[in-house]
Order: sequence, then structure tokens, then C-alpha cells
Amino acid sequence: MAKFLRKPQHERLKDGVTCVHLVTEDNSPLHYVAFRMLDVEKGATYRETLADMEVCIVALTGKITVRTENKIFNKIGSRNSVFEKIPTDSVYVGSGQWFEIAGQSEMARVAFCYSPAKKALPARFIPAFENTIEERGKYQNKRLVHNILPDDSDVAESVLVVEVFTEGGNFSSYPPHKHDQNNLPEESFLEESYYHEMNPPQGFVFQRVYTDDRSIDETMTVENRDMVLVPAGYHPVGVPDGYTSYYLNVMAGPERIWKFYNDPAHAFILDRK
Repeated sequence: MAKFLRKPQHERLKDGVTCVHLVTEDNSPLHYVAFRMLDVEKGATYRETLADMEVCIVALTGKITVRTENKIFNKIGSRNSVFEKIPTDSVYVGSGQWFEIAGQSEMARVAFCYSPAKKALPARFIPAFENTIEERGKYQNKRLVHNILPDDSDVAESVLVVEVFTEGGNFSSYPPHKHDQNNLPEESFLEESYYHEMNPPQGFVFQRVYTDDRSIDETMTVENRDMVLVPAGYHPVGVPDGYTSYYLNVMAGPERIWKFYNDPAHAFILDRK
């Protein structure tokens, strides 16, 4: 199996709570990005106390209630499928705090997007209507973007979170770009993770992760609910005809700014008329 491809694990943590993915510094090449994906049944709960990490809790599908030390966010979540293509609700929790989630629908799919943090920023509800929506690209490089925690948000210290939808026959994260050099203002260093879903679910996409010197060069067949980790390098995604791709991106690095560098070999496509 490819080094940067993660298959879903479906590990039962307790009654009603299943861990689909767990990415940490201990089990991955990532140092700034960590990730957890849980499937939570109605009435089931999950509780965690953060140390030196912050988290953005994304109600991917279904409804959940999120409790923190001094706030309760009741029955958040706006969709039954990510392919409804509408933004959803999220909750930010700063370092040093505890939180608890409870399932409020038959099944809720919940993403936990972590990154290191020194400040104990206050918990904050990020309602769906605060997500900015963008259509990016042209020709066969079109995609729809929901910005949950973009780099111009003051909610978080280091984590960035975004959702991307790409129709069949299109590429995204394209032309191939990277952000693995601390060379501001031209390029920032940000690690990245991709959590993928497909519609219909038997679909697949291709994702390549490669560096200029090819010390990293992997092309992966990515299936429904797989993850791809990007510690460095370019990372384009290609979607076959007949399927729609969804992915949730988490990015983090030394500075909370997204400045990317396009692969010069392929940047010419931006100049087409």
C-alpha cells in the first residue's frame, strides 16, 4: 500500500461510536496536522480533553450536540450527505479545554481537525452560513469550495479547514501546487490531509503526491472514505467521468497563511484563453 494512503479502520471505541480514521504525529509523517473521523449513533457520546492542540469539529453529516466547558451548541449539522453540496456547521475548541459530542440523529459523521496551539482561544460556533463559497478553475479544472476556517479567519491559531467538490472529468488541486517551503510571501509551509468521499460510493479518484526531486512520488487510487496525507510536495486530484468527488482538507504549519507554488512544468494551463 502507498505510504500516504490511509484506508478506513472502523474501530469500535464504545457503544455507538466508531473510529474510522485516526492520524497523529505518532502514526504518520505529519507534525502539524492531526485528524480523527468518528461515526456516532444517536444518543452516543465522545469526550476529549485537549492538551497543546486546538480542534475544529465538523458536523460532516447528521446532527450532533457539542458541549464545552462553558458552552453548549445544540443539534448542529445541516445535511444528510456531503453531496447535498451545502455548507455545514462546525465548532472550534481551543487548547487546554475539554469537549463532548453527542449524536442527535440516527447516525452522525464527525471530523476532528487538529493542529498545535499555544493559545487557549475561546470555543466558537461556526455556522454553515459563515462558510464562504467559491467556484474555482475553468475548463476541466472546476471545483466548488466551502471555506470553513480559511487563513483570513481569526477564530483559530493554526488550523485551516476547507471542503472541495469536483465533478467527474475534472481535476482539482490543479495545476499541481505545493506549500512545503517557509518562503513567505511567495510560499508558506503547510502540511495537509485529505479525507475523501465519492458519489456514487463505488467510485474512485487518482491522487498524486510528488516533489521536484521525486524523493516523494506516489500515485494512489483513492476510494470512498480513504485519506491521503501530504507532508510535502504537489498533490493533484483527478476525478473519472460519472463520479463526484468530495474531500475535506486540513492544513497547518508554522504560520497560519496559505501561499502556494504551482509546478512550473504545468503552470502554462493557467494562461490558456
